[in-house]
Amino acid sequence: MPSRILPFGRHPSHRPDTKIRSSHTDELTDLATGEDKRHSAAMDFLHFGSKEKRQSNSGQTTPKNKGSPRIPPAKPAKIEIQMESPPCVFYGGPNSSGALFSGQLKLIVTDSEVPLTSISMHLRANAVTKKPVGKDCPDCINKVTTLKSWNFITEPTTYDHGTHQFPFSYLLPGHLPATTHCSLAKIDYGLEVSAVTALADVIAHEHPLRVQRAIQPPPEKQSLRIFPPTNLTVNVIHTPVIHPIGSFLVQFRMNGIVERQQTTQTRWRIKKLDWRIDEHSKNVSPACPKHWNKVGGEGKGQQHEEMRNIGSESIKKGWKTDFDAVGGGQIELEFPASIRPGVHPVCDVESPTGLTVWHLLIVEIIVSEEHVKNSGHGHAVPTGAARVLRTQFKVVVSERGGLGISWDQEQPPMYEDVPHSPPGYVTDYLGELPMPPDQDLEAMGNHP
Repeated sequence: MPSRILPFGRHPSHRPDTKIRSSHTDELTDLATGEDKRHSAAMDFLHFGSKEKRQSNSGQTTPKNKGSPRIPPAKPAKIEIQMESPPCVFYGGPNSSGALFSGQLKLIVTDSEVPLTSISMHLRANAVTKKPVGKDCPDCINKVTTLKSWNFITEPTTYDHGTHQFPFSYLLPGHLPATTHCSLAKIDYGLEVSAVTALADVIAHEHPLRVQRAIQPPPEKQSLRIFPPTNLTVNVIHTPVIHPIGSFLVQFRMNGIVERQQTTQTRWRIKKLDWRIDEHSKNVSPACPKHWNKVGGEGKGQQHEEMRNIGSESIKKGWKTDFDAVGGGQIELEFPASIRPGVHPVCDVESPTGLTVWHLLIVEIIVSEEHVKNSGHGHAVPTGAARVLRTQFKVVVSERGGLGISWDQEQPPMYEDVPHSPPGYVTDYLGELPMPPDQDLEAMGNHP
């Protein structure tokens, strides 16, 4: 009869084989475990060595992988601003009539359609203080003023695929300061647009707006300076308005350089003339309510001032000396002056926010004294006395106006300035005209 099949490893005649196989399996397991341990140790050594090498090369640990950057979802529309008017330029001082600008706000729908609940635009002036009262306080650093707001839609509207335009215009008041960037503060203008979809998704756009001021050059200014206790007088003729690019002429004349005695006379000679243009900046940093205690109360601030040189030159020759001229002799000189290229000067500005920028033209003349006989024989003998004559003149740095004119000079005449047209008939003022007699009419008809 066939024997019953027992489970594997339980037959009594095969127990020794089972033990042998178990011991063999354990040896194979130990060998495999040893190989795995050696392999892992080698990999750890290689990994540690490469990591140590990377640390020695870079000097810092390798940053962890933060994953790929997340790409924001595409907007259903985008906004662009196209300006149609010339650049915003104030012609004249604070009493200027302003600058008129206009443009088109373009809503470009990229989807099939987009429902919008509002489209608004704001013209804002942003004054930034670079040395605030509170170092990291945003209220002390920025001061934003909204000059004009536009609401292009008053109710929810759906716009189809394509470009939709919204015109706008505004007259900037002429008393506003121009766009200014200096080491103490800056003043910027910009248009900020926001469109809100039906899903509360905001589509935003910002467009910077540069505002300039151009002052027409007035007639040349003549200044007279007296330097007591000497008899020296200096007469300087220069233009009071200069520009960041280009040079201007300065006419210099010194009188009273000769003082005559009985046998000798005292003369003054110019050794060197130095001129420079200094730019002065002053800004009052206002304090927010949280930092009023640092400045002593409400409405106060910290004042900061800076000065820098934006142009200079030393002149050691080129003047004409006439000791026999009427009035005690004279020295004449004409030299060009300009702002040094590459310094990026800041135009003159006076802002209600506390920023003020002005410029000075400073002239320094070094003169030396000498004695000479009235007979004219012999050489002049220096006395060793010398003086430094220093004088300064205020100049205004302004952008060039070019051929542009103010907006109010470009508009057509107003209705009240146009004469009545067409002219009235004579009968309206003199009544009926007398008719000639019939005989005169017949005579006129029979005339050959």
